[in-house]
This record gives sequence, C-alpha cells and structure tokens, in this order.
Amino acid sequence: MSMPVALAERRRLPVHRRALPLLAVGIARLLAKVRPARLRTVLEFARRGAAPATAAQALRAREEVVSVSLRCAGQGCLQRSIATALLCRMRGAWPTWCTGVRTHPFAAHAWVEAEEQLVGEGHPKGHFKTLMSIPPLAEDRNR
Repeated sequence: MSMPVALAERRRLPVHRRALPLLAVGIARLLAKVRPARLRTVLEFARRGAAPATAAQALRAREEVVSVSLRCAGQGCLQRSIATALLCRMRGAWPTWCTGVRTHPFAAHAWVEAEEQLVGEGHPKGHFKTLMSIPPLAEDRNR
C-alpha cells in the first residue's frame, strides 16, 4: 500500500542559478547510498573551515535544492538534507546536519538545523530523537 505524499512547494530558479544546487543534489544522491560511518566522515570533512549557517542561508539552500530536484521535494529527506548542507558549504557556511527516528509510529528522518531551529520542516524540534548530528566546528564559531 502506498501513502499519498504532498511535494514541497517548488519555485523555479533562473537557469544561471541552477548549477550549484544541481551539483549539490548529484553529490548528495551518491552520498545517500553510503554507509552511515562513511557519510559521517565525509560530512565532517566537508564542514571544516565553514562558518555556522544562519537560518536564512539554510532555508535558501533548502528551497534551491527542492526547486531543482523532484526527489528532494518529495520523501527524499536524506538526499535533501545532505544536498542542503553541501550547498551551504559551497557558499562558505555549514548548518547542523541531523538524522534521527521516532518510535511510534516508527519513522526515520534527516534534516538540517540552523540557529537552534529546524529549517523548512513541518514538525517541531524534538519530534524525532536525534541519532547523528554534524554541527559546525566550534573553532569556526569564533571567527
């Protein structure tokens, strides 16, 4: 049995602004298939040297990722969250990348946070128990 899914609102980006989001989505698609330990290693490496992302930066990145990828606009939360974090990183910032679960009913989810708030999510903070998070590095916060 399938369940109906409502896609996130998608605004079309001008052609000249699609390259970076498409690159982030493509890399994220590959990374979404690797083991969690390898994904952690790659994302921890990627965040080095980046300033903490603001909520506005992270939301803009998420909206751009959703605008260029139908999978990211739907239930592809892992790919969407990785692509959002990578797109922020391409612009010199890093949000907190998270993945977690809820137990009743069981569901796994991946998302990004910035400035202590969830970015573009329809559920409240704490709805999912965080199992893995990759925040900006502490030494980068004091730039």
